[in-house]
Amino acid sequence: QVSFLIPECGMLPEVLKSTIADFGEYYLVRNLSIHELVTHEFIDAFVKKGSCYALTYNTRIDQDNTAALLPNGKLILSVDKDTYEELGLQGHPSQYSGKKAMRYIITIDLTDSGFHPDGKKHNRVLWALKEKKPLEFDFLLAWYNTGAEGSTLMSYFSKNQIQALKPKITFSTLRDLQCPALQSNELQGKPEESCSTEELFEWLGAVMNQVSLDNKSSSFLSTYCCPQPSTIVEKAFLCTITGFIIPEKIIQLLEQLCCYFGEPKLAYWLTLTVHGFADSPVSWRESEHGFHKGGENLYNFVIFRNLDYWLQMAVGTNDDCPP
Repeated sequence: QVSFLIPECGMLPEVLKSTIADFGEYYLVRNLSIHELVTHEFIDAFVKKGSCYALTYNTRIDQDNTAALLPNGKLILSVDKDTYEELGLQGHPSQYSGKKAMRYIITIDLTDSGFHPDGKKHNRVLWALKEKKPLEFDFLLAWYNTGAEGSTLMSYFSKNQIQALKPKITFSTLRDLQCPALQSNELQGKPEESCSTEELFEWLGAVMNQVSLDNKSSSFLSTYCCPQPSTIVEKAFLCTITGFIIPEKIIQLLEQLCCYFGEPKLAYWLTLTVHGFADSPVSWRESEHGFHKGGENLYNFVIFRNLDYWLQMAVGTNDDCPP
């Protein structure tokens, strides 16, 4: 999920609107055997000709077998102990499985020079995933390439049950929003002058979840109020995009948000927040991702009018610290 908030926003620029509308499609493929992702037809058509992304759909990282294909060509499997022993592929215990390993991580590099047709490594992996322990999942898939002609995911998986999906986009106008006062060079904030990064992060979470900032004594849900000092903005614009969103599209959106300040604007700053999937086997790069009480993994940009920015990153308990 990607969200951006622009305080003091009157009209959204057309170029920003078109960037949001052009977030593209992604695909849901039902009952896809994972060995189809390690065939050389698939690798040559998609992995080697762009950035290919895949993630098992409706699987739970702490209970089920899960898998993800990263844009660098690495296929990551997070499997239970029984599946790991049946597959017979090399891996390592999950760092969150405790003293007695009950979950294992297997990494298969589809771009490895030794992973070629009829090679021992490829044949071993293909046999393990196709014959010895077939694994089948519903997958979310996306592919990004820079103008190269070739096959499409829809046509390649036409024999499977495949569905093209578009991200869900919601727009909200927040009126008379109380916003914390920020100074780009004051990360810790200054008494009576500006708020800190932590206060901004907490406030933003309240706004995104539509929590009241009134701190009324009659409220049984929340006594939270906006940090001080603060200002009231007449109108703020909030946009949320939900789906299987690839980094290339987020970069395009970030660039357009930076261009938002190219013309005189009332807004002094804006934010861009990106939430990862709670049950993805990886979070930052190839770092293992766990769930524990929640599978949080997110980052937030605060971009100022002078193009200074803050970058905030957060993860749950079962996760490595971001790079």
